[in-house]
Amino acid sequence: MLMLILNVVYVLVAVAMIALILMQRGSGAAAGSGFGAGASGTVFGARGASNFMSKSTKWLAVVFFGISLFMAWYAGHGARPSGGQDLGLMIAPAETAPAAPVNTVPSVPQAAPSTAPAPAEQAVPAATVPAEAESAENVK
Repeated sequence: MLMLILNVVYVLVAVAMIALILMQRGSGAAAGSGFGAGASGTVFGARGASNFMSKSTKWLAVVFFGISLFMAWYAGHGARPSGGQDLGLMIAPAETAPAAPVNTVPSVPQAAPSTAPAPAEQAVPAATVPAEAESAENVK
């Protein structure tokens, strides 16, 4: 809410500054008449260089730069996300795994012993010979 109000004030100050700067008469316009015959002896007029419009432009510029600096500071420091807010970013874990010692060779993990019994060897059945061939062999 604060940033919204500051943005509105920031734009209004910028527009007011532009308007005041464009409405002011340049000092060069009075300087030319200062060197002519019978003109005033001062370059910037009898009242001096600062009048109401130049003073108000100065203060608007101070406010403009002050708001600019505050908004830049707030964007860098004030808008920190809270711990409970999910930003959808991957965050590194707080604890990291310890590093392996430098001079050791990494061990190869061995398979864990299985609790299931090893499969029994299956007996290969003998080739069955047809009864006719068996009987012919017995005859010989």
